[in-house]
Amino acid sequence: MKILVTGGLGFVGSNLVDTLATMYGPECIHVIDNLSSESSSKDYKHPGVKYFIEDIRNINNKWAVRGYNLIFHLAGLARIQPSFENPVEYVDVNCGGTAKVMELARLLDAKLIYSSSSSINNGEYKTPYTFSKWAGEEVAKTFSHCYGLKSAICRFYNVYGPREPMTGNYATVIRKFQRQYINGEPLTIVGDGNQRRDFTHVNDIVDGLIKVSEVPFIGPAELHHLGSGTNYSINELANMFTGHPTKHESLRRGEGEVTLADYSKTFKRLGWKSKQNLEEYIREFIKGESNYGN
Repeated sequence: MKILVTGGLGFVGSNLVDTLATMYGPECIHVIDNLSSESSSKDYKHPGVKYFIEDIRNINNKWAVRGYNLIFHLAGLARIQPSFENPVEYVDVNCGGTAKVMELARLLDAKLIYSSSSSINNGEYKTPYTFSKWAGEEVAKTFSHCYGLKSAICRFYNVYGPREPMTGNYATVIRKFQRQYINGEPLTIVGDGNQRRDFTHVNDIVDGLIKVSEVPFIGPAELHHLGSGTNYSINELANMFTGHPTKHESLRRGEGEVTLADYSKTFKRLGWKSKQNLEEYIREFIKGESNYGN
């Protein structure tokens, strides 16, 4: 087995690489990452894994000599707000770059798993980011229809957990709240806080990706929703931080009101469902901070 992980120095990708290296041996794993994301870091390198610091848009036919059997395509530009400032770049990377990865998989007759976004559920044309991820899904479907590419699509739902960035455009609301809690700052709630999100732990996402890779692929780019199936309002999330003060700021452009995974098909097909509990995760975080303070 020889496996390529694009975006393997990022938040989800590096967690996936650690698991794959344990399962198959680090010598079987290659990673391509250009370190352009705030969530990527050389500190996440797994010993024995081969890393290529390169842009996925530079992948060409020469990469086929490496003989990959399985490709996890996690590289790309993420987050909604920055996409309004750089729409062309988002489409170029998330659609054009994805086509390069798909072509490599086609040449190798390799299985390919494409990481997509739950934001598509709120409308594929709502933001440049959402459109670019939807377009990547369409590229996967096209390669499956036209060339018989064995591919699957996994939509991620509001991922949290180890190696999640704490600052910058890639920081999620959970990580921002944790940072503000640590610094004794009010938790910043965007809008009225009634927006609901399906938060899913990165360990569950990795488990889902692995399970998808292990079953025979059926249909053109079979879609899986990797989410917990439970959502919380941002106000409910803030309340988990036990009475910590809050403040509000204006609602941001392009943000959906609700994300909630229906993973029934994925459970039936893979036996997968999330195991991690958000409330327990926050309690353990607060407990750890209290112990640190003592």
